[in-house]
Amino acid sequence: MKGTNIGEFEELVLLTVAALMKEAYSVAICDELSNHTGRSVKLGVVHAVLNRLEEKGLVKSHLGEATKARGGKRKRYYQLTVPGKAALVRAKSMRDQLWDRIPSLVWKKL
Repeated sequence: MKGTNIGEFEELVLLTVAALMKEAYSVAICDELSNHTGRSVKLGVVHAVLNRLEEKGLVKSHLGEATKARGGKRKRYYQLTVPGKAALVRAKSMRDQLWDRIPSLVWKKL
């Protein structure tokens, strides 16, 4: 397994895979990210990130059944692995620790 450090967009994709559970395929992930972040999310970028996350062992994928609605094409579904969950927990813990270091006085001035 490659390194398990994750960047911001990788974290967002992992969180989305976890949230979508059994419906986590590239188009659904892309749509969910766009809806929740307000950012324009390119399908090609999501595919690249999913491939990288799979290489790192943070997600795994499988092909679903062929459907007539997709012209016989099969969707590739993604799911979080145990190391993927651990990477998300580490990222959240690190962010929480940094947030906790911000003095409350700073928030009062904003």
